[in-house]
Amino acid sequence: MKPFKIIASLISLIYIISNGSAFAADPWPNHPIKFVVGFGPGGANDLVARAVAEGVSKQLGQPVIVENKPGAGSVLGADYVAKSAPDGYTFYVSAAGGVVTIPMLRSNMPYKVDDLVPVGMMAVSPSIIVVNADSPIQNFKELLAKAKNKPGVTFATAGSGSTPHFVAEMLKMYAGGGNYEIIPYKSGSEGVFAVVSKQVDATSEASVVVLPQIEGGKLRPLASTWNKRITRLPNVPTTKELGYPNIFIGHWAGLFAPKGTPPEVIQKMNAAIQAALDTNVLKSRLIPQGIEPAPGSQADFIKFLNDERRRLQPIVKSANMKDE
Repeated sequence: MKPFKIIASLISLIYIISNGSAFAADPWPNHPIKFVVGFGPGGANDLVARAVAEGVSKQLGQPVIVENKPGAGSVLGADYVAKSAPDGYTFYVSAAGGVVTIPMLRSNMPYKVDDLVPVGMMAVSPSIIVVNADSPIQNFKELLAKAKNKPGVTFATAGSGSTPHFVAEMLKMYAGGGNYEIIPYKSGSEGVFAVVSKQVDATSEASVVVLPQIEGGKLRPLASTWNKRITRLPNVPTTKELGYPNIFIGHWAGLFAPKGTPPEVIQKMNAAIQAALDTNVLKSRLIPQGIEPAPGSQADFIKFLNDERRRLQPIVKSANMKDE
């Protein structure tokens, strides 16, 4: 080979190596990110996902696209992300169902819980126990007292294993027992309508769902099942304040990544979430709807998930909950 050809080949090789190295070291993220929501548009998780996506996009300098993949109580969306490439560009916006409760109720899950790596909590729409505004039940204590009578309290849920169902079972287990007739509906909204229309005595639903009915004078809030009062309902006590700390559950939204996603990417995404949630822009989008920002580290989120599984598993077993 002639000298000039050897030199040309070496230059080409150096160019390929240098460009390959530059590509490998290209900082994350360098193209759009996708947040997958396991529910349809307009729900609490979707609202949180879109608000946080916008904030994270500003933090990271890349578009964050929200994609809805509803079905099977959010399992379809979770499965899609669990089987996605762990490259830091696909994340799952989860509620409890896809990663905590449904795996307890169903034996034939299409993915393993540890196929999804916790990144961070984003927000919570606390569950509020409500009765009709015209109900003789004025407070939480009177609800418990009515349950001691017969026929007791009729309680609407969104089906087996739903958050309202867990609240009803918690009332039985941790608030002195009583007679609670659990009546399943197809959705939480239908259960709320059943209370508004006086078909049942009570239900417990996400604050984002019941807030309009409370402010419209159709529902009376008795207690929040989260660990602190929510901004939009400062006069509504928590079950913990009322002496029932074990009645604790909420409609939360957190972010997960496919197993194998680089730890540095997860940490950078967690930092972006926390920074976004700390902005007045994001707070002004979530808080007026009854949704509370809930920033925290990855370790905080992992501990929360482990605590949830440990607390809820005995209830699943006691109530013989099964996926319908």
